[in-house]
Parts: sequence; C-alpha cells; structure tokens
Amino acid sequence: MKHPIGYTLCLALMASAIALPTMAADLTVKMQKAIQDGTGEDLGTITIANSSGGATFKLDLHGLPPGPHGFHVHENANCGPTLLNGVRIPAGAAGSHFDPEHTGKHEGPTGEGHLGDLPVLDVAANGTASQTLTAPRIKDIDTLKGHSLIIHIGGDNYSDTPSVLGGGGGRFACGVIE
Repeated sequence: MKHPIGYTLCLALMASAIALPTMAADLTVKMQKAIQDGTGEDLGTITIANSSGGATFKLDLHGLPPGPHGFHVHENANCGPTLLNGVRIPAGAAGSHFDPEHTGKHEGPTGEGHLGDLPVLDVAANGTASQTLTAPRIKDIDTLKGHSLIIHIGGDNYSDTPSVLGGGGGRFACGVIE
C-alpha cells in the first residue's frame, strides 16, 4: 500500500523527535541559613543549568557576609545539623564534598579532585551575590539531584593545606538539590 507524502513526513518527524536527546530541566535550589537547629532564614535561590561549558550556577542571593566563600556540592540531600562532641554542627547532615570517584582530593572546579568543588562565591558589600558560576567538570546536572549546596563561612584556596578542604570553615548556608 502506498502512503501519501504527508503521512510519510509525519512519521519521519515523529521518529526524529524520539531520537533527539532530552535536555534536563533547570534545577532551582532554595538556600537557607544553616543554624544549629536546622535551617533558618531564606537567603534566595541558585538555579543550576546545563551548558556547553559545564553546569552553570546562577546566584540570586542576599543576607550573606561580604567577601569570598567556599561553595560546594555536598554528598547528602540534608541540611539538618549533626552532633560532634556534643555540639550541634549546622548543616552537618549534608556530609562531605560530593566525590563520586572517591579521589579524596580537594583541587577546585578544574582539578581532578572532588566533583563537588565549585568556583569561589564572591559576595558584594551589601550581602548579595548575583553572578553566574560555571563548574566545567559537571556535564549533566541530573547527577546533582539528591545532594546539597553549601556556602561556607570562609573562602577556599582549593587545597588541603594549610587548612583542610580549602579553609572554608563552617557552613553558613545550605540548600537541597531536588
């Protein structure tokens, strides 16, 4: 049986649509202040998207201390506190830096260490951060689902010396990536 050209064209278009790769939808992470009892005030959002240069993190944040801050994907999707020597650690339940290849190294977003090492986040004098940061080694943002974002109190030198994990110190803010 011979089919009309319209029917054949329709089948061809349907087949090509099925064969096209689907792009992951952007992920929006609500960031909150990390406190000893869990999470506190809303600090804004971070939108994660795929790009040809790696995952992008578009910041729309307020209420942060000015200056540089360590910024990482952490292994657990939990912003609750943990106990260490009887002291509650804000956002401790987020666990360590996301390191799916178990490198055990902190080398920054372009190094060969933790995949969760992100570019340093710079906060303006008025407490806002509105830049877009790129993590070139993260090729698919879906791999980030089920983890969390942490903004540390201090900066990050992408080394484990003189302080471990870049010297970022305590956890100031946390958001679960869903």
